[in-house]
Amino acid sequence: MLQSPLIRRLSQFMPIVLMLFLLILSFKTIIHELKNYSWQDIWQYLQSIPQLHKLSAITLTALGYLVMTGYDLLGFQYIKQALAPTKIATTAFISYAVGNTIGFTAFSGTAIRYRFYYSWGVSNSKIAHLILFTHLTFWLGLFAVGGFVFIIDPLTLPAVLQLPFNSVHPLGLIFLSFVLIYFVIGYCWKRPLQIGSESIQFPSPQISLQLIAVSCLDWGLACSVLYLLLPLETGWSYPGFFGIYILALTAGLISTVPGGLGVFETVILVLRPPSLSASNILGALIAYRIIYYFIPLIVALALFIHYELKKN
Repeated sequence: MLQSPLIRRLSQFMPIVLMLFLLILSFKTIIHELKNYSWQDIWQYLQSIPQLHKLSAITLTALGYLVMTGYDLLGFQYIKQALAPTKIATTAFISYAVGNTIGFTAFSGTAIRYRFYYSWGVSNSKIAHLILFTHLTFWLGLFAVGGFVFIIDPLTLPAVLQLPFNSVHPLGLIFLSFVLIYFVIGYCWKRPLQIGSESIQFPSPQISLQLIAVSCLDWGLACSVLYLLLPLETGWSYPGFFGIYILALTAGLISTVPGGLGVFETVILVLRPPSLSASNILGALIAYRIIYYFIPLIVALALFIHYELKKN
């Protein structure tokens, strides 16, 4: 059935409206949580974070982005294309550093990969397969890691979130169901999937399992960065906080808000123990944004400018 131009136009704007609604709702929640605190409290907490913790967080961030290059390295194994690992790692780092911070990874990360990989002799068709692979397997890894975490440690959800379930246990079952469906399809669908003139083969189980392992390391290191910046007296164990981190990360990704800004922070703030100051948690989250997002972005932009100047 043909859609009217009005319906088509509305369908194009609905995701943007939803994103703005979630962003406004998130900032309203954050402002409400901080109504009894001042920005001075947040600044004092930022200054109080031990120097060793800040340096350790920067080191773990570097390791985390190094691990992220594993998605592209496995992607090149999947498309059966040879390219120097240093070139793959450089492109992957710039792509993830830019995409993680400004959001719209499907556009920003894709444009960067095309810019670099094509100049190094990779065909448009293979780049398209690689990008499809990295996006598909990113969600595979998130669903696998999140599913196991939510099943093992079914975090209780506060009533303020107004969700149809009171723990993340059902979410874990849903996530693992997606992973199971993925492997069943990959096992049963032996023929390549034909999309127009392109033929797409499902990744092998070996590559898929390696990707899940990369995801475990990726999310584990990212969570460790924030965990190091939290107040010392949180009462959270690392495994317990990992479930909260994955839930906040998932909410931020589903919201489509660039970098999950506001949505990620809201989930962490809402799920914090009542004894913890909201200003201290927000201070830790600001430090996390600076270390895990903005520092890599600055390095990535410097590498990109260097590449463009060298090329010209």
